[in-house]
Amino acid sequence: MANEFDPYREALVMEQATIWPEEFETIDPATRQQLEARLHAAPQEAAELEYIRNHTGFSRQITVTAADLDRLGAKA
Repeated sequence: MANEFDPYREALVMEQATIWPEEFETIDPATRQQLEARLHAAPQEAAELEYIRNHTGFSRQITVTAADLDRLGAKA
């Protein structure tokens, strides 16, 4: 279940992860890295954002959506 952006949890993010659905498997790895960096630089704009509690804080997980790629001007 996706969460809303939370400034409190965001301040405690220690790890970040990006989930790429199979529909975007044709995007080359270098482009994926660039897109991941842009998504995590502005997590409040991600369509599917989840905070996962761990021992040291939170892990931010973003699942890439077509809306995210459109917003970033990327082609799938």
